[in-house]
Amino acid sequence: MSLKAFHIIFIIASSLVTLFFGGCSLRNYLADRAMLDLIFVIASIVSLVALWIYGQYFLKKLKHISYL
Repeated sequence: MSLKAFHIIFIIASSLVTLFFGGCSLRNYLADRAMLDLIFVIASIVSLVALWIYGQYFLKKLKHISYL
């Protein structure tokens, strides 16, 4: 497995974990209205956007390298 393929898998896994954490925090916020949970939701959204932008940058930068 190349570094490019590993990187893509790691970015996808990190995005899924961030999405799951944000969903759990949103559910907790809607139940309890705790401000910390709202901060976690916002941080998860920001992290998810940052991971998406980084993934796009990484794919553009290494488009000439194969996945194998």
